[in-house]
Amino acid sequence: MPASLRELRQRRQSVTATKKITKAMELIASSRIIKAQRAAARALPFTRELNRAVSAVATYSDAEHPLTKPCVDSKKAAVLYITSDRGMNGAYSSNAIKMADRLVSKLRSEGIEPIRYVVGRKGLAHLRFRKLDLREHWEGFSDAPTFSDAKAIADRLIADFLDTGENGVDEIWVVYTRMESMISQVPRARRILPLEVVEGVQELDSSNILPVYNFEPNAEMVLDALLPLYVRSRIWFYLQQCAASQLASQQRAMKSATDNAQQLIERLTREANQARQAEITQEISEIVGGAGALAEQN
Repeated sequence: MPASLRELRQRRQSVTATKKITKAMELIASSRIIKAQRAAARALPFTRELNRAVSAVATYSDAEHPLTKPCVDSKKAAVLYITSDRGMNGAYSSNAIKMADRLVSKLRSEGIEPIRYVVGRKGLAHLRFRKLDLREHWEGFSDAPTFSDAKAIADRLIADFLDTGENGVDEIWVVYTRMESMISQVPRARRILPLEVVEGVQELDSSNILPVYNFEPNAEMVLDALLPLYVRSRIWFYLQQCAASQLASQQRAMKSATDNAQQLIERLTREANQARQAEITQEISEIVGGAGALAEQN
């Protein structure tokens, strides 16, 4: 049964109101993406230089430090999910959760027990709905993280990593979403502890001589100072990447919703015009019929 003209107009008004909301959210996300990208770009040089410093200490010293010593027989691994606090951002959170679930399956196949940590309400809701164990969670800053948020996360992970008791972990993995472009946001899984230092291969000649490093007071104390800062900077960089990815995904999802709403409005407008024309035609037919009946009576 075709809808009446009043119903079509009400539906069109409802879709128009929805379109205004999605368009506003699209514009807000578009304006915030630039800020998030700049924040991630500002954090990258410091992270690179810190990586070089940590690599230098770990490579050119014989110090055995728990943060750089490879774990031969891992029993437990911390897995940090980084998701969003809100919806309406497409498959951003679901893609990160799927990547984390694959990582958990891989760790279990290797005989390693995963210990879950979550950033964002979407990941928290996912784990609680499936009644999965969760050690710690953080929320409320997925689209605008601060360094203090990264510090709180990193300090908890480092404390569990250094814990030699039952609550300790042997590895730390982070599942985050890297923003490749405005169209492509790729979820990734990275192990940040223990560190894997890989040195590039270069041919030495008279113009390319490796420097000699001296660590004061000693390499162990330098590592004690550098590596917690290194973990915090990595978490901070990952949070910035996720914030930019979330906003880009939200902008794309809201643009798609706005376009779909516009198409629905156009269809409802055509149907309303057809219904209005049908009512006019019916009224004209009734008037002509009534006039004809009066003419026959006279």
